[in-house]
Amino acid sequence: MAEPKQDQFEEEQAPAAEEEAPEVDAADPEVELELLRAERDELRDRMLRALADAENSRKRAERDRREAEHYGGSRLARDLLPVYDNLKRAIDAASEEERNIAGGVIEGVELTMRELINIFSKHGVTPVAPEVGDTFDPQMHQAMFEAPVPETKAGEIIQVMAEGFLLHDRLLRPAQVGVSSNPG
Repeated sequence: MAEPKQDQFEEEQAPAAEEEAPEVDAADPEVELELLRAERDELRDRMLRALADAENSRKRAERDRREAEHYGGSRLARDLLPVYDNLKRAIDAASEEERNIAGGVIEGVELTMRELINIFSKHGVTPVAPEVGDTFDPQMHQAMFEAPVPETKAGEIIQVMAEGFLLHDRLLRPAQVGVSSNPG
């Protein structure tokens, strides 16, 4: 009984194999040449696409590597900005009398601040330090408040609360400023 089933299976498979291969007159060299040209063109197209894809992947990997090199430390730099702010506040808060009494401590804070600034500049972190009277730039500044101050123009910086910072060409933290809301 197993034999008729095997023969039946072979008969069913034979027509499927014939359907896969197109009817080609192997004796006609023109038809065969056209088929080979079409196959060559398809393979050339696939090869060129694969080469272009590989080149795009290489360029993307290079760009990602450069960005990781330049901006990979942005979280650490952002986390160190409060340290910079606190050191700056400590230096600014020291009066002349306190400098005379605790000169060594204040000098140590100033040296620590200079070292932090040197490390920032070594790694491409630069301050954005607007001055009172500069024009507010929403790309670089964050308005913390608005107030109508006499003899100022609208959009003019009236107070700088904290410096901003750039990491290479990207904004790490905007400068925090107060802005005039005077209409005139």
